[in-house]
Amino acid sequence: VQLVESGGGSVQAGGSLRLSCAASGFSFSMHCMAWFRQVPGKERGGVAVIDSDGSTRYADSVPGRFTISKDNTQNTLYLQMNSLKPEDTAMYYCAAGPGGCTRVAPKLWGMDYWGKGTLVTISS
Repeated sequence: VQLVESGGGSVQAGGSLRLSCAASGFSFSMHCMAWFRQVPGKERGGVAVIDSDGSTRYADSVPGRFTISKDNTQNTLYLQMNSLKPEDTAMYYCAAGPGGCTRVAPKLWGMDYWGKGTLVTISS
């Protein structure tokens, strides 16, 4: 199993970034796919999930600014991030887990596979 994130970088507040995650080695379309983020010294937290049926769910910390999507033909997961704020600065991780993730709260998003992360830095 491989999950490889890309698209991170440094942008000013108010800007946008699109993260990508290339997946291989498992049935991408059959899994729940997720984005998590972690700030040094804090616990990793869920950002958004998209289930095998295309349903989505977002953490309360990113209402309306982030959009998760996927391309099953390319085995690629995306996270479009708009109106970025300095507090969005974090390492962003792609993850895969069992289906049903959109039916539970973010703290219960249990994942089986993880990428190594891509760093997003937002300056004020």
